[in-house]
Amino acid sequence: MPIIINLDVMLAVRKMRSNELAAKIGITEQNLSVLKNGRAKALRLTTLEAICKHLKCQPGDILEYTEDNEDNK
Repeated sequence: MPIIINLDVMLAVRKMRSNELAAKIGITEQNLSVLKNGRAKALRLTTLEAICKHLKCQPGDILEYTEDNEDNK
């Protein structure tokens, strides 16, 4: 998938654990894990907003686009 989730990087930079962030933004640890590991099919903007608010970052710090080589075949 050409969208990379850098949530684990931002958590490390902010010295915050996943379970702590999940509690602060009001989602389950399992749902945060699905997002963090890049297995999520969708992301609510309200969830992204809450993540950015608590990690004091921008959406671009968490989401990254890369070229998908399979599309170029």
